[in-house]
Amino acid sequence: MRFTLIDRITELEPRTRITAIKNLSLAEEYLADHFPGFPVLPGVLMLEAMTQTGAWLVRASEDFAHSIVLLKEARNVRYANFVEPGQRLTVTAEITGQDERHTKIKAQGTVDGATTVSARLVLERYNLAEARPDKAEADEVVKQKMRELFAVLYQTQTADPRPAKAST
Repeated sequence: MRFTLIDRITELEPRTRITAIKNLSLAEEYLADHFPGFPVLPGVLMLEAMTQTGAWLVRASEDFAHSIVLLKEARNVRYANFVEPGQRLTVTAEITGQDERHTKIKAQGTVDGATTVSARLVLERYNLAEARPDKAEADEVVKQKMRELFAVLYQTQTADPRPAKAST
């Protein structure tokens, strides 16, 4: 099972920065166990939301060149406040460095402008076919699925959905 912890990408500057949001709902099953009577977004899921946000920045910056973008290292992870049901976690990530395989990211999560979590992340990116040429087709399937999910998360159309008024 794959958890998508980002509900919407709200801003994107490829090769530079991204902003995404996570709306925390009481309907999310893991809240029943974390913590009973005091439901909050688990810290590891805040870290995962920052990782996913950074991964979308990497994918968009390189036109989905790699099927795999994953967390290799998390440094200086700091938790400051809880995220409770009904709150919106806003995640920002910016690229601070990059080489042929790794991207360094500075990420932060906030609720109403107050920091809840921050970290320095190192994301690794690659294709399965690099180690196993027979996996090239799987790479293409994953890349296409990621493009489709990205299109849902980052809707750039600004057209007004209301019907046009009749002219007189």
